[in-house]
Amino acid sequence: MTEAKKRLPRPAAHALAHDLRGASRLAVDATLGLTSLIENLHHNITRVPAPLGAASEQPTRGITGLVYRSIRGVTRLVGGSVDALLGQLVSLLGTPAAVPASAEREALIAALNGVLGDHLAASGNPLATPMTLRHDGRPLTLQAAALAQALPQAQPRVLLLLLHGLCMHPGQWRRNGHDYGAALAAEAGCTPLHVRYNSGLHVSINGLELADKLQALQRCWPVPLQDIVVLAHSMGGLMARSAVHQAQARGDTWPRQVSRMFFLGTPHHGAPLERGGHWIDTLLGASPYTAALSRLGKLRSAGITDLRHGSLLEEDWAGSDRFAHGHDTRTPVPLPAGVACYAMAASLGRSTGQGAAGELRDKLLGDGLVPVDSALGRHKQAARTLGFEPGRQWVGQGLSHLDLLGHADVLAQLQAWLLAPRATVTVPR
Repeated sequence: MTEAKKRLPRPAAHALAHDLRGASRLAVDATLGLTSLIENLHHNITRVPAPLGAASEQPTRGITGLVYRSIRGVTRLVGGSVDALLGQLVSLLGTPAAVPASAEREALIAALNGVLGDHLAASGNPLATPMTLRHDGRPLTLQAAALAQALPQAQPRVLLLLLHGLCMHPGQWRRNGHDYGAALAAEAGCTPLHVRYNSGLHVSINGLELADKLQALQRCWPVPLQDIVVLAHSMGGLMARSAVHQAQARGDTWPRQVSRMFFLGTPHHGAPLERGGHWIDTLLGASPYTAALSRLGKLRSAGITDLRHGSLLEEDWAGSDRFAHGHDTRTPVPLPAGVACYAMAASLGRSTGQGAAGELRDKLLGDGLVPVDSALGRHKQAARTLGFEPGRQWVGQGLSHLDLLGHADVLAQLQAWLLAPRATVTVPR
């Protein structure tokens, strides 16, 4: 084998160096965070406080404090050197326009962004996922000439926009042999676009960036754009609602072209698993002996904590501690006026006649992550209830949260809704 054949292809080598640089930064951050956690735990144990009460946030002193400061100093020094070397390697390998990524790498990076995406973005980590609009797996440059070249068959009537959920990526819209985007585009004459984004950021931040990109897309679409259809799964539905609301508030024109929005398992009123994580934080923080461990739970991203109640706007979290205990204080955001909105939920129960136990399962878990009431926009407060019309609601029995991404019954219902002229059509199951 020749030396040339032994080398990695340039795109693959660049991706490897890019990932190594991001991983090294994350490792340094993790080491620094763990060092601080252990120091705080050490300090509180040596104080011998009462089992319940406030924990001290003061650092250790004397020789002990010197040891911890030395660990942090050496970690930063080594981390900076490694980052500089890997940065030079990335520059030497060049910057390809699009790096082909394996499904495993894409899934790992998407999951990492979902859990720690806000930290990755704030620290400038190369693993942070920038928001891009994509077609056939390739990112689009939002300039008229570039779009005309990339999309010679662009449709004027319908743009199908697919938004993935937390810890996911566009490739995961292909599941169990189904590809909703391709199937619906072929039947309805749509040009399918996927949105790839950092799901660890606040929903409101992603929503505003999506609004910016759609405003730019409208200006440079190859033909006059007449109709936008949104298909969103899980968190993607919250981001879509946030984008439309913020765009309307500032006077963007693209929301006027949104005709239909399909929400698949969207936690409009939150998910119980995040609320459970919030209570674990509270319990761990109740004792000085376990308060340091509560920092581990608080590593979860802003995107995840937005799922506690389904927060859409900056005012829902700005100026407050997102880990602090509190009631649902969101600003109510109704469904956009003049847009036909459809809600799809799933229940792990096998049939609707399952008695009190089944009703409790739907109420608490629903599809395993999102309760049926949350996915259908129901709320005990009338001001927060979303007005999905009865014929625009659908519940899949015996399905999980991810089954909504790849199931024949779901596709059949989407086809019936999309092809009908805004009619409230429901296909039998």
